[in-house]
Order: sequence, then C-alpha cells, then structure tokens
Amino acid sequence: MDLLSLLLEKKLENALSFPAGLTATWLAEGVLQLIPQEPKSDTLIISAGIHGNETAPVEILLQLLSQLVQHDLFLQRDLLLQHNLLLIFGNVAAMCESKRYVDNDLNRMFGGRYRNFPAGIETQRAEELESVIAQFCQTPAVMASTRRWHLDLHTAIRGSCHEQFALLPFQQREYSADFLQWLEGSDIDALVFHKTEGGTFTQFTSQYFNMDSCTMEIGKVYPFGQNDLTKFSNITAALQKLVAGSFDIQRKKPAMKRYRVHDSIIKQDNSFRLHIPEDTKNFTALPEGFEIASQEAASHEKKCWKITSPANFILFPNANVAIGLRAGLLLEQLS
Repeated sequence: MDLLSLLLEKKLENALSFPAGLTATWLAEGVLQLIPQEPKSDTLIISAGIHGNETAPVEILLQLLSQLVQHDLFLQRDLLLQHNLLLIFGNVAAMCESKRYVDNDLNRMFGGRYRNFPAGIETQRAEELESVIAQFCQTPAVMASTRRWHLDLHTAIRGSCHEQFALLPFQQREYSADFLQWLEGSDIDALVFHKTEGGTFTQFTSQYFNMDSCTMEIGKVYPFGQNDLTKFSNITAALQKLVAGSFDIQRKKPAMKRYRVHDSIIKQDNSFRLHIPEDTKNFTALPEGFEIASQEAASHEKKCWKITSPANFILFPNANVAIGLRAGLLLEQLS
C-alpha cells in the first residue's frame, strides 16, 4: 500500500484499517488519533511535515503508520501500542506542491499568532491544529495521562555541523529528566534550549498543554523519494520503541552537545544582509567581532549584529525570510 500517494491524494483516511484493541479516529485531514482500549498512562504526539518540503520525517511517520496498519507492532506482546497516540501530517497542502509553505510559514503561527498573518492555507491549518490538540487533550484517556510528549520532526534547509539536533521551546518549568534522557538516547548530536517564547508548534503544546515538547531536525531537505532513510535509522528505531512503550534506549554516539539561544537576528528591512556564504552550515563557529548581519535602521543608520563571546555559533541563517521574521539564531555552547 503506497501511503505517501494516498496522503498526497487525500485518500489516506478511507484506506486504512486497524487491529482490534485500538480506537482510530481522524480528527482532521492528516490527523489520526489512536487510543488503546486498555487504558494507558502515557500520551504521545508525533508530527511531521509542518513544512511541506521537509520530506524525510513524513516518510518516517508513514513508515510507522504502515507498521501499525500491517499489525507489525502487534506481533509480540511487548510491541503493543503503549500510548494514547496522535499522528499529525502537518501541512498537506504544501506537501502536495513540494513547497515549504503555500502562503506563509506555518511554524510561526501557533499560540494564536495566525491572526497576525493574512488569511490563507497556513492560517486555516494553524487554527485547525490548535483546535485538534485541544480536542485530543480533552479526551478522558489523555486527561488521565501522567506523561505527555510531543515530537515534531523536521529537516533543515542547509547542511549542519551537527546533522541531527533538537530544539526545546522556552518554558518556565524544569525540563523533564526522562525526556532529556530519551533525546540523548536517540543519538541526536546536539540539543538547543530556547530562552524566549515563539510561534512554533512545540512552543504551543508546551506552553498551553504542559507537554514535554521538542522540534527534532533530523537531516536535510530533499524531494519525496530521494531520502536515504537508513541515515535516520537511529530516530526511526527510537520512535518505534517509544510507540511500543520502551523509554530505555542507549546512546551509541559521543556525548550530545548542548547550546542555548543567546540572540535572535530579526529581519526588519529589505536592506537586510547576511555576511556569510550561502553554504554556511548550522552550528558554524564564527570569530569574535565578526559582523554577521546588517540592515538600514529607520533613522537610516546602519544596524549590525556582531559575534561576541560566548555566542559564537550560528543556527538557521536565512536572509530570504519575510520582514519581521527570524533570519538566524546566535548560540552559546553549554558545558
């Protein structure tokens, strides 16, 4: 069964059947709720394709869904679904057009921020996904959960010194120790802590529903069918074990690096320029005093961003964002 074609043709909802013991409900297009009839104490949301051209996570999520449909995860008792599970294929409209987004960046719109954008495909989807999350979290099984996790899978536009990394949204409460331990065990290379609120999907689920949430960047953007999924075997295996109820995964790589966001570079004028090569990788270390970006201020004076220790690392540099959006993050490495 070609689940990718069914997803892009918007026929997935009517093509799947699930084993006894699971209650399956489509809450919206591309949003599948799976509740085991035997009560579970943990809840898990896995989302992919919030950016439509980030295809590897969509293929990984479809692979997981295929295993559930084919009952592969039910061949052994210890592989039964052990969570209340919500699977989300985020921006299906953009996937169909092989675009990052159709009108505006969906991952800047959550927490009601979609109201600040012109009405379009993504504003409608942001509002719908917020409603769906609220509906899911109000189900009795989820309300009774003692642990709630949200993993939002992405791929980066550019190469990276750390090929696989995760970003934790800003939150006032402590980050859950078992969540951090699972991220370490998943063999990602780096972890980034945000220090201010944003409009991301994971910020929304963390802030409004007290979930342990993270954005996982697991590779680079490629078209559907051109991903080498063997490169993501660590993430795929970790997700399969997690769905089956195993939180105990062992790290095989060297210790995970940790970073904290020190500053955001916000594009405020069309004169904005990044003074680094187009192929600069994420987590590139830059020299002290280097002018990384500049733009004309309202007073026609030049505004610039310079590298100052300890924030020597650049993440997500992109001069082509819309005015008012982030054109890069400056990071400091944590000991």
